[in-house]
Amino acid sequence: MTFVVTQACVDVQDKSCTQVCPADCIYEGGRMMYINPDQCIDCGACEEVCPMSAIRYDGDLTDADLQFVDINAEFFDGMETPKGARKLGRIDRDVPFVASLPRTTD
Repeated sequence: MTFVVTQACVDVQDKSCTQVCPADCIYEGGRMMYINPDQCIDCGACEEVCPMSAIRYDGDLTDADLQFVDINAEFFDGMETPKGARKLGRIDRDVPFVASLPRTTD
């Protein structure tokens, strides 16, 4: 995977990224969006439109954000790979790390 959603998305979920993703590989979890590494075509369209700068190329991640490569992949562990995020809709769960973060909005 080359693009990942980072902590800046938690409790924001703007979803601008989903509107421009030609691979339909950005899924809505309970508190943040996640990029499916098996579906991403590495186009970068999502990175350009994210108002929170939460989507990053993995080579540009800070040390603190490197964990989000695994966090994005972990979201899809044990799931059959869905055939598209828009049809599936919101998946009301998050990986344990994200679920444990303090809420940033009401």
